[in-house]
Amino acid sequence: MTFDPRLTPARPDLAAVHMRGKIEAERFVEGTLQEAIVGQAPLRKAPSHDAPLLTEALRGERVMVYETDDEGWIWGQLQDDGYVGYLPAAALLTPGAEPTHRVTALRTLMFPEASIKAPPVDALPLGARVAVLRSQDTFAVTAGGFLPARHLAPLATVEPDFVAVAERFVGVPYLWGGKTTLGLDCSGLVQVALYACGIKCPRDSDMQEKALGQPIALAGLQRGDLIFWKGHVAIALGRNSMIHANAFHMAVAIEPVAEALARIGATGTQVTSVRRLK
Repeated sequence: MTFDPRLTPARPDLAAVHMRGKIEAERFVEGTLQEAIVGQAPLRKAPSHDAPLLTEALRGERVMVYETDDEGWIWGQLQDDGYVGYLPAAALLTPGAEPTHRVTALRTLMFPEASIKAPPVDALPLGARVAVLRSQDTFAVTAGGFLPARHLAPLATVEPDFVAVAERFVGVPYLWGGKTTLGLDCSGLVQVALYACGIKCPRDSDMQEKALGQPIALAGLQRGDLIFWKGHVAIALGRNSMIHANAFHMAVAIEPVAEALARIGATGTQVTSVRRLK
C-alpha cells in the first residue's frame, strides 16, 4: 500500500503512532493537539523560512504536533484537510475554548481593546475561527482581542454560493500555497470558497479532482463546475467564463473559458476533467 506523503505523518525517523504496522520508522509518537493562534501560519516543506510554502493554517485550526525542534519549528498535520508539514512553533498553543464563530470578511482586524483607534494586534482572514466570550459595543471579545462583530458569524452559518465567495477574491495576488487575501493559489481559492459554504474540500487540485463532484462534459459547462488541468483548477462562472487564481495573471482573474483553454493548451496541457458538485 502506498501513502500520499502530503497527507501521511511519517518520516524515516518519526511517524504518528497510528501508522505503526503500515510504514517503517525509527520511532512512533502519539502527537499533541495544538491550535493556530495567529491569523495565518505558513506550513512549509521543511523547517526553514526559505522552504517552499505548501499551505497555511488559519487562526483556530487544530494541528496534531508530532515533533518540536530546538529551532522553533513543529512537524505536524492539519486537522481540517490532513496536510503534513512544518509550522513555526510560536504560531501554535494548546487549544483554548472551542471556536464559536468564523470570520466572514475577506480580512478583519483584531484590536487590543474596544477601539478602532487602537493599533491592531493581528489580521484574521476569511475562514479563521475564534471563540467569542462576550460582546462589547460593536465588538466581539475573544481571548486574543476584540473583533468587529459584523465581520463574524456563528460556525453553523454558511455562505449559500461558493462561486460568489470566490468572486470576492478577484485581484488578489497569486501565491503558491496561499489561502488568504495576501495571496492564494488555484486550489486554495477553491478550498476557501467551499469551506465558507460548509463543504469539506481537499487542499491540492489533484486531490480535489478525485474527491469532488461528478464528471460532466465540458460542452455542458455551468456556473459552479470545476475545470481541471494537470496541476490546475478553475471555477466556471457560466458556459463562457471562469475564475481562477493563476500564474499567468499572477492574480485571481476572470476570463473567457475559450481564451484560457487556448492559452493553457498551447503549453501542451489539456483539460483532464470537469466536475459538477451538485
